[in-house]
Amino acid sequence: MGNVAEQEEKFFRQRALTEAGVSYSVGAALPVLVSLIVGVIAALAAGPAYADTAWYRFLAYLLPQVCFAVTALLFFRRSRVSVRGTYRGCKWYYFPIAVLMQFGLMFSLSELNNLFVEFLSSLGYQDASSPLPPLEGWYLLPALLIIALLPAIFEETLFRGILVGRMAASGWGTCATVLISGALFSLYHGNPAQTIYQFICGACFALLVVRSGSILPSMLAHFLNNAVILILTSTGYGTEGGWQLPFGWSVGLIVSSALCLAAVLAFLVFFDKSNARRGGVKDGKKFFFAAAVGIAVCAVEWAAVLVSGFIGG
Repeated sequence: MGNVAEQEEKFFRQRALTEAGVSYSVGAALPVLVSLIVGVIAALAAGPAYADTAWYRFLAYLLPQVCFAVTALLFFRRSRVSVRGTYRGCKWYYFPIAVLMQFGLMFSLSELNNLFVEFLSSLGYQDASSPLPPLEGWYLLPALLIIALLPAIFEETLFRGILVGRMAASGWGTCATVLISGALFSLYHGNPAQTIYQFICGACFALLVVRSGSILPSMLAHFLNNAVILILTSTGYGTEGGWQLPFGWSVGLIVSSALCLAAVLAFLVFFDKSNARRGGVKDGKKFFFAAAVGIAVCAVEWAAVLVSGFIGG
């Protein structure tokens, strides 16, 4: 009976890992398809200037989150993974760790990414990131809901709850889980100028999830990342013609955030060994075969944005 139970559990672990790969493919392809359909309908209904309207900019950020919610629903229905287990709690100190981690990522990593963007610009690349919707006045509230809160829930559910959760549960090594999930997270965003930032953020969030055993701290960090960016942008910080911190304050902020990030990562890597696992990518062929469509879609989108950036520049 014991061997039968073990074989059955192994089968469902492999099945859940395959379903996680399918979820990545669906989560990558579905927003592209839905956005294309909605864009055509909007162009026919509102004319060629529809993309510059406030309602469409909000909708453009909302549609992927709806698609992620549908993807997660399909995963939980098809696999034996518990919804309650995916959102289980963790020890309290991982939440202040998440705050400190995000403080480090927000400022020191942003500065590193700015240097990367400047390097691309020196080669003739012109960044064409999706424009934010209006943030002035009451517009900030729906922006916080759609661009900060919903991604913190649904992107974390897909990328950390489903992908990282299944990788770890299937016996993947901690290093492999962190690096591969970070790469998939970065690739999904399809923005070459943000590749470094998204990869490190994705890897850090994955490490936090592995150590804590919960996606709740990474949900907090993700929300803070997006919310702080929106609030600062709404005040004019970092925008053309907006305000900047004095040089000394800026340097101090970057240094302090870098120290926070270094301290948090040192703790999570060298001192906190919770849920640590050595090894490689167990049953990786099942996952990558199922995720191949999503990886291909994201890679094509990433390459297209890179090429258009150089052509446009």
